[in-house]
Order: sequence, then C-alpha cells, then structure tokens
Amino acid sequence: MRLPTDIPDCVLRSWHDTDKNALILHGNNRQIWRNLTGIFPHPYTEDDALKWIETANRSGRDVNLAVEFSGKAIGGIGIRAGNDVTVYTATLGYWIGEAYWGNGIATAAVKAMIAYVLFGNEFARLEARVFAWNPASMRVLEKVGFVREGVLKYSIFKDGQIVDSVLYALVRDTKGLTLAGDNSPS
Repeated sequence: MRLPTDIPDCVLRSWHDTDKNALILHGNNRQIWRNLTGIFPHPYTEDDALKWIETANRSGRDVNLAVEFSGKAIGGIGIRAGNDVTVYTATLGYWIGEAYWGNGIATAAVKAMIAYVLFGNEFARLEARVFAWNPASMRVLEKVGFVREGVLKYSIFKDGQIVDSVLYALVRDTKGLTLAGDNSPS
C-alpha cells in the first residue's frame, strides 16, 4: 500500500524489512516512547523493530503504515479497529522521528490516513487519545478537523506518572448511510 500526502517526497506505505535500522534510529528515543502507548518499547531494539514490521504487515482491519520522507521511514501511523459495539470506530496513533518535528509531516500523514480510512464504509468514527503533556499532537489533530471531546482525568500511567489524556474524534455524517454489515433493526 502507498498513500500520497500533500508534502512532496512524503508518503504513507507498508513497512519493509529494510526499515529496521530507521525504526531503531528514530524509535529508540525517550521523547517518542513517552507519548505512545505501552506497546511501543524503550529502549527500542533490533528485535523490537523486526517484530513490529511483521506485526504491522499482518492482514486484518488494523492498518499500520510507515511515514516515509525522502525515501526513508521516519515514523509510523496506524489505526486499530474497534470491535463489538465499537466496530465502526478506529483509534488513530502516530509518531514522527524527533529530527523531523515541526515540519508539518505529522499533519500531512494524519490527513492522508483520514482520507484513506473514512473513504470506505468500514468506519464512521476515528478517535485519538493524546497525553495532556503533548500539545503539539493536539494541534496536529485540530488542524485536520478532529474535535476535542473531553479530558479523561488520570487515565494514563506513563513514565512513572498518572496523567490526564485528551480525547479527540472525527466523525463522518452517516445519516442515510448503511454501513457494511449493519444488522441493526431499523
């Protein structure tokens, strides 16, 4: 898979085995780890990179892509599909290597992922939780149309601290739309 962004030389694409060194280079950073869920380890090792590339490329409803800039993987973006009563909700996550912060790459990557995910009829809602100490990520989401739905008090335990997270969501109008597999009574 290969998705263009609105930044020249920046695409979202499937992870390759050759991305291992880039994953280690950019992922083995405490500032990256500090803003991601517990599935992202620190320190980030060669074994972690190989396991991630294998996991990211499994088929299924989850989508995990590399953020490539000038021919090199510099971060990642993905959605985790909901299930049961949240079947039409996907949770968005993303990270960009620190050397590339402040260049609009995260915003471009999120915008491209939104276009891909909400284009089909598999999801009606995208949501993202941002740690309260990460206003830059909040700005990325707001720039692409996410709405701040609320603060989840003391909902995150990370880096030895219990902190708030901020819930953002983007929904599409589903009035008159029958979503795939919708067996709800009318």
